[in-house]
Amino acid sequence: MDVNGVAAVITGGASGLGRATAEALLAKGAKVTIFDVNETTGEAAAKEMGCVFAKVDVTSEDSVIAGLDKGKAAHGQDARILVNCAGVADAGRTVSKGEPHSLAVFTKVINVNLIGTFNCIRLAAVRMCAMDPLADGERGVIVNTASVAAYEGQIGQVAYASSKGGVVSMTLTVARDLARDGVRCCTIAPGLFITPMLKGLPQNVQDALGQSVPFPPRLGDPGEYAKTAMFIFDNVMLNGETIRLDGALRMGPK
Repeated sequence: MDVNGVAAVITGGASGLGRATAEALLAKGAKVTIFDVNETTGEAAAKEMGCVFAKVDVTSEDSVIAGLDKGKAAHGQDARILVNCAGVADAGRTVSKGEPHSLAVFTKVINVNLIGTFNCIRLAAVRMCAMDPLADGERGVIVNTASVAAYEGQIGQVAYASSKGGVVSMTLTVARDLARDGVRCCTIAPGLFITPMLKGLPQNVQDALGQSVPFPPRLGDPGEYAKTAMFIFDNVMLNGETIRLDGALRMGPK
């Protein structure tokens, strides 16, 4: 898909992987709307990048619909591109100090990372399917964000790994569901990347994490995630696939 002039929606677009993807799309002429639950951060990011911001809770049907409507009103068209980057990473062991994992925390992570991703997919996809096809009969592209934790969840990541494993598992099915309408769906599973969460760690801890990556021995840059997303948009044969973006990292138990 040639993204020039095409409308795109990016959840979690005010920072990290989402913001880097928004910047890459804007540089290629796309019309971008970023969704974020943090209104202050989202408005500031949108102003800096020159795009549209909508305060959206990805777990809410009404909130996502309102965000999609705001983007359509601003750009004069529904989004043909959806990038799902919104997520949380609350940690906890299955049993810790004689207490079971908080069901509320587990539910929250599943709701945001998995159900929130699918909520945005279904509501954006129904609009994509109603649009006129472009070259190759294509109507839209969806890119989700999983994690290597989907494959090698570490101690304390039971909720996070479960949510990201669900994202990986639904990718092929969504691609098959939407194939007849010319809407593609792929997922990127990043390893250790410089995100707001990792930026909060001491520098020596960041350096140690980076050195655990076989090559290149460093943390991934959000721009490298964005490059992968842009490649997916450009290559119509990429569909139903999850791409690990991890420098050959395989996570240990902890």
